[in-house]
Amino acid sequence: MNSREFVQQFNEYPILQELERELAAGKTRFGIQNSIGSFKSVLFAHLQKHTDRSLLILCNDQEHAEYVYTDLQVFTDHNYVFLWKDSFRRSFDLTIPESTKIQSKASVLDALSDLDEAKIVVTYPEAFVEKIVQQETFQKSKITFKVGEEVDLDFLIEILNEYAFYREDFVYEPGQFSIRGGIIDLFSYASDLPFRLELDGRTIESIREFDPISQLSTRKLVRATVVPNVQESGRENGHTDIFEYLGKRPIVCAYDLPYLFAKLEKGWEKAKEKSTDEHNPTDLYFDEASIANQLQKKPVIEFSSQTFFRPTIKLKFNQVPQPPVNKNFNLLIDTLKSLEAKKYTTLIFSESAKQIERLESIFDDLESGYTIQPVYKSLSEGFIDHDLKIAAYTEHQIFNRFYLAKSGKSVSTSGAISLKELQDLNPGDYVVHIDHGIGQFKGLQRLEMGGKMQDAVRIEYKNGDLLYVNIGSLYKISKYKGKDGTEPKINKLGSDAWSNLKRKTKAQVKDIARDLIKLYAKRKAEQGYQFTPDTYLQTELEASFLYEDTPDQAKATEDFKKDMEGPNPMDRLICGDVGFGKTEIAVRAAFKAVTDSKQVAILVPTTILAQQHYHTFRDRLRDFPCNVDYINRFRTAAQQAKTLKSLEEGKVDIIIGTHKILSKKTKFHDLGLLIIDEEQKFGVSAKERLKEFKANVDTLTLTATPIPRTLHFSLMGARDLSIIQTPPPNRRPVQTEVQVWNDEIIQESISNEIARGGQAFMIHNRVKDIGEVAQRIRNLVPHARVIVGHGQMKGDDLEQVMVQFIEGEYDVLVATTIIESGLDIPNANTIIINNAHMFGLSDLHQMRGRVGRSNVKAYCYLLAPPVHSLPDDGKRRLQAIEEFSDLGSGFNVAMRDLDIRGAGNLLGAEQSGFISEIGFSMYHKILDEAIRELQEEEFDGVLQEGKSAINYTITATVEPDFDARIPENFISNVAERINIYTRLSEVDDEEELEKYSLQIVDRFGSLPKVVSNLILSVRFKIAAQNIFAEKVKTNGEEVHLYFNNDLGEQFYQAKTFTNILAKINTLPSHFSFKQGKTHLILVVKGFANYQESLTQIRLLKV
Repeated sequence: MNSREFVQQFNEYPILQELERELAAGKTRFGIQNSIGSFKSVLFAHLQKHTDRSLLILCNDQEHAEYVYTDLQVFTDHNYVFLWKDSFRRSFDLTIPESTKIQSKASVLDALSDLDEAKIVVTYPEAFVEKIVQQETFQKSKITFKVGEEVDLDFLIEILNEYAFYREDFVYEPGQFSIRGGIIDLFSYASDLPFRLELDGRTIESIREFDPISQLSTRKLVRATVVPNVQESGRENGHTDIFEYLGKRPIVCAYDLPYLFAKLEKGWEKAKEKSTDEHNPTDLYFDEASIANQLQKKPVIEFSSQTFFRPTIKLKFNQVPQPPVNKNFNLLIDTLKSLEAKKYTTLIFSESAKQIERLESIFDDLESGYTIQPVYKSLSEGFIDHDLKIAAYTEHQIFNRFYLAKSGKSVSTSGAISLKELQDLNPGDYVVHIDHGIGQFKGLQRLEMGGKMQDAVRIEYKNGDLLYVNIGSLYKISKYKGKDGTEPKINKLGSDAWSNLKRKTKAQVKDIARDLIKLYAKRKAEQGYQFTPDTYLQTELEASFLYEDTPDQAKATEDFKKDMEGPNPMDRLICGDVGFGKTEIAVRAAFKAVTDSKQVAILVPTTILAQQHYHTFRDRLRDFPCNVDYINRFRTAAQQAKTLKSLEEGKVDIIIGTHKILSKKTKFHDLGLLIIDEEQKFGVSAKERLKEFKANVDTLTLTATPIPRTLHFSLMGARDLSIIQTPPPNRRPVQTEVQVWNDEIIQESISNEIARGGQAFMIHNRVKDIGEVAQRIRNLVPHARVIVGHGQMKGDDLEQVMVQFIEGEYDVLVATTIIESGLDIPNANTIIINNAHMFGLSDLHQMRGRVGRSNVKAYCYLLAPPVHSLPDDGKRRLQAIEEFSDLGSGFNVAMRDLDIRGAGNLLGAEQSGFISEIGFSMYHKILDEAIRELQEEEFDGVLQEGKSAINYTITATVEPDFDARIPENFISNVAERINIYTRLSEVDDEEELEKYSLQIVDRFGSLPKVVSNLILSVRFKIAAQNIFAEKVKTNGEEVHLYFNNDLGEQFYQAKTFTNILAKINTLPSHFSFKQGKTHLILVVKGFANYQESLTQIRLLKV
């Protein structure tokens, strides 16, 4: 049965028919009782369809509205359902409008004003009270563009300025436009994506939607509409309420009107307190009297037991909520069977086919003999209707998982743009040149080379020496990425220091890589224990995970199972950001070992983590036959002795502890799996002991430091890696706000957190006045129990503080950044970071990752001086982190900053010193070379990677005698020009180049001759690389290809060289060799043009 058929089951429902009749008869006051969960949404869908009148649904808050909106999209045509949001970041605070919400409002108004059919608008108090622009004014202010129409540019610019649109180089958020030659980019307030008009003269040739982050077109449109900021135009041209957009006789459905009015009263007070001339609540909000007056004239259906209006018609359903099963599947099967025996139709709603499969396999394992009837849609809350004998169960309630409503699209892009800016090369940035070391980038300069003007990159070295790098050699330059905020040492041109440093680094890297590969080879030769395939217990454990599995998590789970069931001992490393579900994978692996009657040891670096993992494992495995215990310093000697004894006798299945469990005294009954958390934090001796352990026991290592993908590939052969790069899809984003220090905000946020039974962090990174900050919090929130923790305390004292906080003895922890390393306190859901502008992006991201670990909404307040007084990069960092409130995108934030840290951890801490001296990209190149050399010289055949005929890659340079560059009048933005030059210098194959050329045309219009020439020079570069030439020179009609004399016999015996010789023999007038000092030069001549020469050179490739 699908969801529409499900709604039709209720068409003949007597109570619904009575409701329809009374509405048609003009009755206006209804009280409905006992309608449960998602059934209310069925009722709304039914009314819209059968009365042909619009509905306004008043929910209690935004989150509630999102649940109802998601349910309605299941039961009715989603084109007629809208979520109406308020315009501000915080409720009833008029000072900070939220652009994504205003964008969402404009698009809803745009759709409502174009629709004549009955529609459903779901809203909540803060949005309902806002005044909006009148429908007539709104319709008049739209501008529509159609393909084939003419556009007067000057008039358009004038109108856009009047609508308060801003002109930018590139468009990335609503209210911006840009003009580049014949291309106009516009971001309307009513659309999710901006659009691009391409003009031929004054005529619109095409209209395309594009992605603001990649700036590439995504689809073609026939017409596009620009809507101004509804917020502003409403202020100037008279207001109205949402009812004006809902057609004749709309029906109001209210979940709890008395609550709504109480909330409005409080909100009004708050808005009045913050009132200024610019932000006056009477301009923006209706007061309670006007709202009551609006509702007075409309039919109102109320669902609360206490109603606001006195109902003349009362209707009562015979429904009950979905009964809780607490993962007791036998109970669930009995309930479902008894419903079946009473002739009930029972459906199970779930969006995830995988969860339905898991449920079916649990039913099969328990030999239930019951067949599930699934509906592949998700509902927020299940219900059973006894009159119609229909039971709607939801899978997330069966498994006690958290359910996240899809709240309509709201994509904020300015954060992504500010991140992009952080990565762009700007004058003044440090760069690393592969041959000359670190210098400072000073911009682009046009120089004459070989009689032609060319762009070159200008780099300044020590003592003001300048180096000009040809655009064709841009691959030799990379932006310097070192430790956050530290300035590198600039090299001197022409000295040996740089090449010595490269040599020294390479020798060290080789040693480390050699050890890794040796260990790998040894393990591949060992025999290990082969675990049996999954049991139904394993399936049940995995299905009851609070969140949905991400593809990465599912893959990591599959990988470790394959390893455990295989003959060799497992040694897998799992990297993933904080809160991305690594611990869940550890739980699954541990449980798999326990079901095979093996013991599991979990090794953690700190006492606190041992405590925390113990809580996590115990809670997750509570309903399963499995004993979890831990040893750490806070347990008495007697307790520890008892635990160790049980461990030896096999009564403890999973033991969690610090390096103490590695000691000789610890005896296992039958150890099958070792899980190591944050291996890089253990000392040398612990690591040596680990190596003995590891040789024949399956090992799983977890690390929260993201390891760059690139490094991952170079070490692919030496380590089995699983990378988890996506956050759980139903984890809630952390609401992030940048604020100036403000007693009221601190007081409000901490009081609210304590009131809902939670805990809060306050981060203050200066030990000397941390006590004063704690005292200030005690004064502001007298009932809060505040405790201080910082890195200068004695280890034992600090651990004691943390443990007390984890156990819930205190409400607020005032700490320095010590909390960022791996600590997980699900009950702490507010974090306040003082002087946030002083932290790097990854630190902010890591600290914010400490909250929002459970299914409760989390808050993060970044306290900083007023934004306008901050330096640019500080401002951009805060903007990026505020915009990226969802977890996944934060991964990109952290990746940038953590590249270095990740490499350091994987290859040993001493490495990060080298990395900050030579920059990450350079280090990475050296690492690649080292591994390749080791493969050839010492470990032939150990690593899985197949060997190619010639084991080196060559990057060619091109010296054209034609004008090849990007002129300023084509792309005026310098950073963007460098970006494109860099991308072109990195392109390695024809297909990619073709794709990229089309992207340039898409963004900037048709290519001028000099840009087409630039692309031709890249084609030469690719063709040369394919035949191992390292330089191409064009001269008149001749093309010279230079082969290095050091290529060695491997090249001369290769097929490529044989091809070249064959060409010289068959076409001597076109191909010939001449010997230079350091190079063998192939001369190609006598073809009609360069394009033809290029085609001939391509044919030489094997």
